[in-house]
Amino acid sequence: MKQIWAPWRIKYIQMEKVEGCFLCEKPSQKKDAQNYILHRGEKNFVILNSYPYNPGHLMVAPYRHVATLEELTKEELHEHFEIVCRSLKVLRGVFSPAGFNIGINMGRVAGAGLEKHVHTHIVPRWQGDTNFMPVLSDVRVVPEALAETYEGLKGKF
Repeated sequence: MKQIWAPWRIKYIQMEKVEGCFLCEKPSQKKDAQNYILHRGEKNFVILNSYPYNPGHLMVAPYRHVATLEELTKEELHEHFEIVCRSLKVLRGVFSPAGFNIGINMGRVAGAGLEKHVHTHIVPRWQGDTNFMPVLSDVRVVPEALAETYEGLKGKF
């Protein structure tokens, strides 16, 4: 039997779960490398997903705490999707994915883990990047650590 090691996950398992909004807290801390913030726009920022589906799984979020796209100003909305497009270019240049999943989950029933702060997920995809693990054991294997992904993407925006 093969073993799959993911030692970085223990920090998440053991950490104290805190109330609040990490999409508000992380950019206010001014610790971009520690918080995996890759880019700061005027109204939105790019952060690596701490629990990615694939390497390079990014999130674009407004600084302002709003739950839906309709609540964003025209300026916030325009910059948001400009940054989504810019993120695609960066990910293509660094990872050469075969495609992308781009999604916004608004509301818990739509799959939002954080339903009070709207954000866009960008997930690079490759042929054969899904395998038997999620189907048989409800486990996803991500082949690259977040710190390595951050270093590969840092400065590309």
